[in-house]
Amino acid sequence: MQHISPNTIEHKQELLVRVERNERMVQRLSEKLNSYTFEPKCPQRFEKFYELNRHIQEFRKHQNRLLSKIRNQKVDLPETHTHEIESHLDRFKVLESEFAAYLFDLKKPL
Repeated sequence: MQHISPNTIEHKQELLVRVERNERMVQRLSEKLNSYTFEPKCPQRFEKFYELNRHIQEFRKHQNRLLSKIRNQKVDLPETHTHEIESHLDRFKVLESEFAAYLFDLKKPL
């Protein structure tokens, strides 16, 4: 049986907290994206809007699968899940930057 150090357990718990926090952040991003204040006004921006919306939906599906795997593990989190969580957190950073770019682009004149 493999011995797990306290740092490893703390690291895994930190990853789980970050995944759950990102879940709430993505919910807020989705709500903002679908509000009338961020509605696109030209065809290119509509394309970006739909692409961003699709990325959010894909991210949420992956997030739900990941959280389901984690919750089924109960106590110990295998190393493969840890890598998958870290990859998922990186995907969140990309999604967040795409959203920021979309908002920045909306403020540019047509």
